[in-house]
Amino acid sequence: MINFPISGRGPDRDFIMAHVRIKRAAAAANHKVGWLDNALASAIITACDNILASGSPEQDNYLDQFVVDRFQAGAGTSHNMNSNEVIANLANVALGGTRGTYQPIHPNDHVNMGQSTNDTIPTAIRLTALAKLPRLLAAVRRMADEYARIGVAEIDTVKSGRTHLQDAVPTTLGREFSAYAWTLRRCATHLESRRAALCDIGLGGSAAGTGLNTAPDYAANAATELARLTGEPIRAATDLAAQMQSMHDLQALSSAIRDLTLEVIRIANDMRLLASGPRTGLGEILLPAVQPGSSIMPGKVNPVMFEMLNQVCYQVLGQDAAIAAMTQAGQLELNVMMPGLGSALFDAMDWLTNALNATTEFNLKGLQVDRARCKAFLHTSVALATLLNTRIGYAAAAEIAKLSEKSGRPVRDIVAERNLMTAAEFDALVLQAAREGREA
Repeated sequence: MINFPISGRGPDRDFIMAHVRIKRAAAAANHKVGWLDNALASAIITACDNILASGSPEQDNYLDQFVVDRFQAGAGTSHNMNSNEVIANLANVALGGTRGTYQPIHPNDHVNMGQSTNDTIPTAIRLTALAKLPRLLAAVRRMADEYARIGVAEIDTVKSGRTHLQDAVPTTLGREFSAYAWTLRRCATHLESRRAALCDIGLGGSAAGTGLNTAPDYAANAATELARLTGEPIRAATDLAAQMQSMHDLQALSSAIRDLTLEVIRIANDMRLLASGPRTGLGEILLPAVQPGSSIMPGKVNPVMFEMLNQVCYQVLGQDAAIAAMTQAGQLELNVMMPGLGSALFDAMDWLTNALNATTEFNLKGLQVDRARCKAFLHTSVALATLLNTRIGYAAAAEIAKLSEKSGRPVRDIVAERNLMTAAEFDALVLQAAREGREA
């Protein structure tokens, strides 16, 4: 604590729980082969269970004992010893001992038996990511479901499409929003595909992947116990040394989160554009007014939830950049950047989860569509002349488009005036093109 007064942030709650589960699994594995007797193993396991039971917000009486700053000694030795000491003290008190004496249970000899910072910390980071991943996936899919709901409701709301931020052929708002849902769901599938690799743990590698001072079948037994404790298909990696040298699986997860984040930024920007106005912007959608938008302009309402979402996403991109730098910074048998890498990954997952949930709840669920506005833009769009390409040719359609742009008259009026088709026939052509996705 004296050495590292850096961020003022203690360890992530899920990370504490993951590391304690590792200590519990280790005690069970060591007891199974007789390396820990019944009394010591039972005391350690009970101490771990008591900490794990305090992992809910309603009961966190032990979590304040994990005190080392997130930025600490390389590889996470400080946190590993912090966990060993807390567990040993709780176990010794239960056995009638005194805190700080470490009798009969010693933090290193018993709680840390067969382990090293080298293998417990990277394993704990993986378990933490596995704990957070379902929440992030649920948040992504919740947002996708809301976009899909709007897409179905507005499937016949015809509007002007836009490419290059210029008028384009007609589409429907339903198609636009359904595409957002499809993209988010694909990102979720891509993200979920990273889960399997996270289950390959290096626990049992001990120092430098050698397996030094580990009990017989320790790696397999500890992995089996962790699988039971977490509900995940945890297994010992085929190369334990590689799992402490390489952070590839964590980088792959971060990359998938980055890919998702880039799409979320794009969609959030679209929402802000579509909601711009109310008079001088697009104004095709109306977002719920969750708070006053200005301290000086009365009645102003800003897209604050999507602005917040953008800010969070930019921070997540920064965390991914930090993770990439720390991934390549490993040297020889160990990546000593793991504490910072884990913190960056945990923040990215938590922040994005919370931001997606809040935006979905407070903005998407109350989103309204200004169908009259969509229709007005549609009929004044010069791009509607594109629908005439196959009837009168590109050059003649371009002439009508230029005339519409210069005069401000709708394409439908010019078409009717030249007896190319009636206004009603042109409206039907627009609707058909929008629904079928045909440009001409």
